Amino acid sequence: MTARSLGFALILVACVAVKPAFAQVFGAEAFTLPNGMQIVAVPNHRAPVVSSMMIYKVGGVDEMPGKTGLAHMVEHMMFKGTKTVLPGMFSRIVAANGGRDDAFTSEDYTGYYQDISADRLPEIMRLEADRMVNLSLHEKDFTPEHQVVLEEERMRVENSPEGKFDQQMNAALYLNAAYHHPVIGWKSEVEGLTLADVIAFHDKWYAPNNAVLIVSGDITLAQLKPMAEKYFGSLPARKLPPRLVLEEPHPLAARSLVMKDGNVHQPSWNRMYLAPSHHAGDTQFVYPLEVLAQIVGSDTTSRLYRHLVIEQKLASEVWAGYSADARGPTSFDFFASPNPGVDIDKIATAMDAEIMAIVEQGVTPEDVQRAKTKMRAEVAYARDSYQTGARVLAGALATGGTIADVEEWPQRIAAVTPDQVNEAARAILREERSVTGELLPAKPGEGPPVEPGSEVPPETLGKSLR
Repeated sequence: MTARSLGFALILVACVAVKPAFAQVFGAEAFTLPNGMQIVAVPNHRAPVVSSMMIYKVGGVDEMPGKTGLAHMVEHMMFKGTKTVLPGMFSRIVAANGGRDDAFTSEDYTGYYQDISADRLPEIMRLEADRMVNLSLHEKDFTPEHQVVLEEERMRVENSPEGKFDQQMNAALYLNAAYHHPVIGWKSEVEGLTLADVIAFHDKWYAPNNAVLIVSGDITLAQLKPMAEKYFGSLPARKLPPRLVLEEPHPLAARSLVMKDGNVHQPSWNRMYLAPSHHAGDTQFVYPLEVLAQIVGSDTTSRLYRHLVIEQKLASEVWAGYSADARGPTSFDFFASPNPGVDIDKIATAMDAEIMAIVEQGVTPEDVQRAKTKMRAEVAYARDSYQTGARVLAGALATGGTIADVEEWPQRIAAVTPDQVNEAARAILREERSVTGELLPAKPGEGPPVEPGSEVPPETLGKSLR
């Protein structure tokens, strides 16, 4: 994954429940090794399996100018061997032990995870500790993996109108913060990345005092602690460079984009509003905005779906979303795709009217209560999954939050009032904070040109890019 994912935020929203003050969402427990590495256990004994997730507090925003995509390149190279594990063997060892593994890069952090039988966890921890400090990289491994990353960029961006459009929207929203550039990187800069860049980036950021290990599933902290001490306790801490301060100037002007592409088969209307996160901007609006997103566009029971899909029959898909897990500013997003034969201007007018109604008329106490009831109903599903706890805690801990922020989420949401939701809507859903975009089919001669060689070979489609 190479972009800010709404997935973790939506999982966390699903964990919001109106519970007594003593209730916890996941019951996570933690301790910190002397070298600064944080260890978290999320007990869930429904099955004898665990999800082990290693998080490094470094992502796309930590790249130097001219080196976009480097954090993602390092993620790929983490599978290319150590002094004792040959290239490609990490995943083979996991599979041989009956598990599966993967990794992702986001703007703020990078994660590596394995789902495996609980009794095989020590082997996973040995492998992760090994590649944290013993990565052994060579040009013969870098060159083909560099091409794999460029192929991924072609498939996910160059050959995807939606991928290109998302990059343009983000670049327009963030005038200064490093979220301006895509996690996968600008192609011209990714092409220039070198093995030396990878090694320097890894040496700079991949250290135990910049890592969090979260193990969720059939585990307790008492069981996890001796294993963590054995495999990670002796790894030396390193001096870390300061991370960028992710500031964004107060927006003064609304921006709009229209992108036409011959490969667009379904047009769409998009709007992003610059919004606070847990750690940047007007943080008092975070929890009210979570409730607002649930009311307005979370699912088929939401206001937008009811008005535009069911009643007016203008849209085939419509939603609103908000993720507060970021070190810097984030966005409150709206999306709509018209039904066949419905002009995009009609969708734009309808969405403008809905957003204006939210700001001017507000939400009702009944709206807020329904949202909380929905969140309360969904919390059970979040607790059932042994993966969810690790993913939600990763998003919080990697961006500056705490376990308490996650465990006390239900009470904080329960305290949100209709007046707070309406105040947040008026403060954030303002024209000057917005970027509006339309992604449309192109007529002959319209749209960006296709670069020679950017077509994806048919035999690569559907194959893993690792």
